[in-house]
Amino acid sequence: MANNLRYIKRFSELSIDDIPMVGGKNASLGEMYRELSSHGVRVPNGFATTADAYRLFIHENELDEKIEQALADVKQNIESLQTAGAKIRQWIIRAKLPNELEQELATAYHELADQYGPSCDVAIRSSATAEDLPNASFAGQQDTYLNIRGTKNLLSTCKQVFASLFTNRAIWGV
Repeated sequence: MANNLRYIKRFSELSIDDIPMVGGKNASLGEMYRELSSHGVRVPNGFATTADAYRLFIHENELDEKIEQALADVKQNIESLQTAGAKIRQWIIRAKLPNELEQELATAYHELADQYGPSCDVAIRSSATAEDLPNASFAGQQDTYLNIRGTKNLLSTCKQVFASLFTNRAIWGV
């Protein structure tokens, strides 16, 4: 298993110190996998996309300014929240994953398939890189997908999770 992935981090590479890079859930899973597996505790292996992977995706598809403008409109007119969120989610779902990210996702998935068998199931979820605040919780704001099989489904579901960063609840921060 080569360590040459730029936008993907395997659980074996993660610790709780990696929250800014991969989010709290992923950093915790990596910490548990690294620290507990050798003690006989069965923690499923996996990998995380980095915050840089998301930023690359948005930048390569020239969505930075479009999203910023759509969100600025929401701040001026709350009634536009639903429309802006739907528009942003469609932009993301229709966008193309950068080749390097697509290849890294496929590589990491194939490594899991080597460990767990062909077409192994994976869960794909967002992992906030900011912790909950006393007056705001990020729990349940983004979508989670279970039992995803195959590279093609993995790639399309990753875009759906990116898009779920712009649900109405996530935009409004409630």
